[in-house]
Amino acid sequence: MDPLDLGEGAKLHFEYDAPADGRATFVFINAITGSTAQWQGVIGPALRAEGFGTLAYNMRGQEKSPARPADDLTEALHVADLKALLAHVGPPRVILTGLSIGGLFATKAYLEGAPAIGLVYLNTLRAPGLPLDWVNEAIFRAAALGGPPLILDLFLPMLVGPGHLAPMRASCLGDQGYQPLSADNGILRLLGGGRHADWAVDWGRIGVPVLNITGLRDRVFYNPVDVERISAQIPDIQRVALPDVGHLIPAEAPEELARLLIGFGARLTPAAGAQV
Repeated sequence: MDPLDLGEGAKLHFEYDAPADGRATFVFINAITGSTAQWQGVIGPALRAEGFGTLAYNMRGQEKSPARPADDLTEALHVADLKALLAHVGPPRVILTGLSIGGLFATKAYLEGAPAIGLVYLNTLRAPGLPLDWVNEAIFRAAALGGPPLILDLFLPMLVGPGHLAPMRASCLGDQGYQPLSADNGILRLLGGGRHADWAVDWGRIGVPVLNITGLRDRVFYNPVDVERISAQIPDIQRVALPDVGHLIPAEAPEELARLLIGFGARLTPAAGAQV
C-alpha cells in the first residue's frame, strides 16, 4: 500500500490488515531502531489468524519512511505522526502497542485524544532522571562514533536474555571495525531526538486497560522500583514479567508475546463476527 505522504518528501511506510467484525486492531509503535519486520514475522500472522487487525509502520527516519532534512525527530513529531496515521487509516477498536519509547509515544497520542480501547507497554515504563538521561546520551554518542555495530557490542549483553544473545555472538564483536554515522543518518537523528523525550507522564490519566509486559533480563532500562511506582498509578493494569527475556521482546519471545496479545485483545473485544 502507498505510504502516508506528510508533505515535502516526508512519508510513513505502513502495513495494514483490517480486523474481522468486532475484533480489535493492534497498532504497533516501534522503538527508535525498530521496523515493521519485527511485528510481521510471527506476531502479526498469529493475531490475524485470530481475527485481529494489525497496523505496523516505520517512524520518520526509519526504513522506507524518509524525513525532511529540517525535521526535528522528537517526541512531539512522532506523536503527531501517529495521530495522523490513525486518522488516515481509520482502524477500528485500536490497541496501541509500543516497544520501549514507542509506548511513550502511544501514551502521549492517547492522552492527546487518539482513539484507543487499550494500551500495551513492552519494556516502556521508566522514570525521568539522570540515569535515564545518561543511558540515552551514551547510546547516542556510541552511535555517532561507531554506528549500530558499536551499540550492539557495548549494550547487547545487558539488553537481551542469554537465549537470544548466544545466536548473535557470531555477528558481533567482529573485526569489521566501527564507522561513524553522518549527521543526516536517520537512526542517529532518531536517537538524538529521543534523548529529549519527556517521561514525566501523568499515568493516572490513562482511562483504558493496560497490559504491561516486562523483560526482566533488560539491565539497561528496567528499574523495578520505577516500574512498581508507575504501575501503581495506572487504574487498570495487567502485569506480566518474562524472566528470561530482555528488552527486545518481539525479537526474543514473539510466540509468547503473540499469545499475551491475543488474550488481551480477547478481553477487550468479542469474538470475530460479533457485533459491537
